Amino acid sequence: MTTSTDKRDSSKIAYQRPQPTSMLPDIFVQGALELDGNDEAWVPQADGVWFRPLVLSVSQGYYVNLLRVRQSGILSRHRHTGPVHAFTLRGEWHYLEHDWVAREGDYAFEPPGETHTLVVPEGVDEMVTLFHVTGGYTYVDPDGNALDYEDVFTKLDNAIRHYEAIGLGRAYADSLIR
Repeated sequence: MTTSTDKRDSSKIAYQRPQPTSMLPDIFVQGALELDGNDEAWVPQADGVWFRPLVLSVSQGYYVNLLRVRQSGILSRHRHTGPVHAFTLRGEWHYLEHDWVAREGDYAFEPPGETHTLVVPEGVDEMVTLFHVTGGYTYVDPDGNALDYEDVFTKLDNAIRHYEAIGLGRAYADSLIR
């Protein structure tokens, strides 16, 4: 019972009701942007290329991950089936098909359907970019012929294999699934 002498500030009281039925739990990744630590969380993708998953949303078909590249040159040519948001955290990169260069602190939006060729320029020792990818990538040749693909499910499979191989176990990957 609240009386006229009760002066509680309701803005400082946590929400008192239950959360929605079947709501999924939060994902909290401590130190997610500490780029120079927790090397075991980085999943090998190719020579000189790793990713660190932050969210693997198999229910909605997207993933959020950090991509680390420690080599210069052409990384891949791919077409997006959904939108992509990119925040460059370290180094720089660009697409052969565009005239901009993504540098530390830059943001890029890539629309669904776009095909481009990712390049890390000479002299860049390391590029790290946070990508939020909806849908998947189809890797293509210069004429657009499909070569391979990548989506949240292939990312998850690679993460599970890696985490099991180094002793973190499948539970580490499972904790990132929604």
